[in-house]
Amino acid sequence: MTQANAIIKSPFGNIELMAEGDFLTFCRRTNKRVTAGTVAPVLKETVQQLEAYFMGKLTEFEIPLLERGTPFQMKVWETIARIPYGSTWSYKQLAKAVGNPNASRAVGTANGCNKIWIIVPCHRVIASGGGLGGYGGGLDVKQALLEIEKRDIPISVLP
Repeated sequence: MTQANAIIKSPFGNIELMAEGDFLTFCRRTNKRVTAGTVAPVLKETVQQLEAYFMGKLTEFEIPLLERGTPFQMKVWETIARIPYGSTWSYKQLAKAVGNPNASRAVGTANGCNKIWIIVPCHRVIASGGGLGGYGGGLDVKQALLEIEKRDIPISVLP
């Protein structure tokens, strides 16, 4: 499969994108410099959809994904992808949804291994008490992503 990559600007800093063939495999915050990278249709589409999401104009991504993980991680990520825009689930709710109500820590670990940030919306998983829990992109970013979805307003007007 042909591999492609790009690093783009976002309201939260630079994001690295990687693809294999027609599938997105990676989307995470990075300290690397912005580059045009190797142009691929799936990366162009990802950039367009991310821009629309950040502007509050997109509520559901339609990007073909190629995720790699353990069977448990894959089940967690598939379940996270079904959390509706503007909603949050607790780690406990997520554990119950994947069929193991006592696996809150395990789903938290699987959530942290998600390599397709925002598109597989791990930011929608919070602590049972309503706290943010953790987030690889930083808690400030997690809060801002939740605010985009809660208020459905452009990121540029957030505090």
